[in-house]
Amino acid sequence: MKFSTRDRYALRLMVELANHGDALVPLKEISDTQQISLKYLEQIITPLAKAGLVLSVRGAQGGYRLARPETEITAGEILRAVEGELTAIPCLGANMECPRRNQCQTLDFWCGLNDLINQYVDSITLAQLRVKNEPANG
Repeated sequence: MKFSTRDRYALRLMVELANHGDALVPLKEISDTQQISLKYLEQIITPLAKAGLVLSVRGAQGGYRLARPETEITAGEILRAVEGELTAIPCLGANMECPRRNQCQTLDFWCGLNDLINQYVDSITLAQLRVKNEPANG
């Protein structure tokens, strides 16, 4: 599985919103801070809003904020909002009918890997992503 630039930017956008707490943050500010094109952020924010992860307020004092506390939003939710299903291989997708499924000797491996990926991304909250690594004392 390869994660896209869109996936990485979605996580960065959400971390940036979490950094501001309940304050409304204009996308332009996030664009400047994260050095991501405003146009690209506009494309990413739409599915995040549709998934109920962010709220938007229009107007001069408007912007975006998290729809739920950062401790309740997982990396998995964010990635699925912008990417759809997270599957290790296409034939594990919900809408995919693999003609070799009953005879595939590697299916258990791929299912196991798929489960691990999903368990991991679902175990990491936005709050955990915000924690910065501090240099080791030494």
